[in-house]
Amino acid sequence: MTRKAKIGYVGVGLMGLPMAKRLLSLGYPVRAYDIAPDRVAAAREAGAAAASSAADAVRGADLVLINLPTPDAVEAAVFGEDGVASALQPPQLLIDFSTNKVYQTKAFAQRLREKTGSGWIDAPVSGGPPASGSGTLTVMAGGEDADIERTRPFFADVAGRFTHMGPSGAGMATKMLNQLIVGAGHAVMAEAVVLAEAAGIDPARLPECLAGGLADSALLQKLYPRMVRRDFAPQGYVRQLLKDLEMANEFAGALKAPTPMMSEALTLYRMLAHLGHTELDTAAILKLYEKT
Repeated sequence: MTRKAKIGYVGVGLMGLPMAKRLLSLGYPVRAYDIAPDRVAAAREAGAAAASSAADAVRGADLVLINLPTPDAVEAAVFGEDGVASALQPPQLLIDFSTNKVYQTKAFAQRLREKTGSGWIDAPVSGGPPASGSGTLTVMAGGEDADIERTRPFFADVAGRFTHMGPSGAGMATKMLNQLIVGAGHAVMAEAVVLAEAAGIDPARLPECLAGGLADSALLQKLYPRMVRRDFAPQGYVRQLLKDLEMANEFAGALKAPTPMMSEALTLYRMLAHLGHTELDTAAILKLYEKT
């Protein structure tokens, strides 16, 4: 039987902890670190070894995974004091599941290669915590061919769909397109709920009714029912989608690509954050359409 890669995991929060638990269930040795002690404790309770720093998580690992909320957090975890780069060396590889700006990702990868000689795979995801825990994530990856081929067995255990989109930064560019579609789609789902209710149609029946048609989608089947129930417990935070839409908007602007629908979604999420709803689920965009 092929040995499972030893994993160093930095960032075991909303997305990282479910993946770490899945990896542990599949026989991967996991050494976990997070700046929040309670998250490390949760990973340890699931069977992971506890690391005292990002650098400590690297020691003995074949693959180092990072899953962090902001580009600044990624930079600090990798290049800061006691960061990943202070301990990483070939043939170890770094896989970044976070969402960063495209130019930052390219710069981080080059900086890591120059400092350590190790490769960086940008592997942003779609699917949320449930997919992270069940191994059904959609992963869009950027990196060198050799690094990608080496990690395919690992990605087969965490992703329902894994696509190598090109060199460093290509995965992150693809994530920007994903967030454009997701952000605009959230607004459409909210409008569908409100319009169905106004029309006297049972909104909860819409996903079943439209299943298999051109209007069907994962958003309709998974997000829309949560809006109908007003279930805003976070599976993905408003602040996170807002951050991603800001990055996607900047990316589109630099390319002078017209994205009016994304601009509308960005404005809505800025309003939602302004009203103090940053810690709710992204489905809470429905609140902007409510009468009260």
